[in-house]
Amino acid sequence: MKEFAVAKVGKSFGTHGELTLNLYDTFPSDFSTEEPLFVYVDKLVVPLFFDHFERRGKSGAVVRFADLDTSYRAAELIGKELLLGFEEPEEERTFEEEDELYLEDFVGFVATFEGSELRGEIVDFEDDEWNPLFYINIESREVIVPAVDDFIVEYSPTERTVHFDLPEGLLDLN
Repeated sequence: MKEFAVAKVGKSFGTHGELTLNLYDTFPSDFSTEEPLFVYVDKLVVPLFFDHFERRGKSGAVVRFADLDTSYRAAELIGKELLLGFEEPEEERTFEEEDELYLEDFVGFVATFEGSELRGEIVDFEDDEWNPLFYINIESREVIVPAVDDFIVEYSPTERTVHFDLPEGLLDLN
């Protein structure tokens, strides 16, 4: 579903964060206040949930949004267009060289091992502060490898690979 503008925030109306809305012709007549409207704030899409919605004629409304309970906070929206139909794109994350990688980002990467022809896929990451673990499927068996920097020789976000240098016998323990 493509996002589209349905209203523009007019001015403050009251002392508890109420605002007037100028409703566009695209504003649905059967709109449910259970669903949010969206607004761009600093290039980020922010959902706005309603505490109050009162229609004022065909093209107006008085609203109060949740978490915007003061005139000062609500005034930040004045002049902004409100959107409906926003859908978060489901894109696979791509990595750039300057991106910071976290251990959980390695899930889905191909794992290779120093001194071995074995290859596997990192299928899970368990974030235990004392002993973080990678779960790697290798030849139809699951191998558990400690997720520590000392074992990671190199990785390539663009090729989605991680090369490990593990202590001898670690792969045989699983």
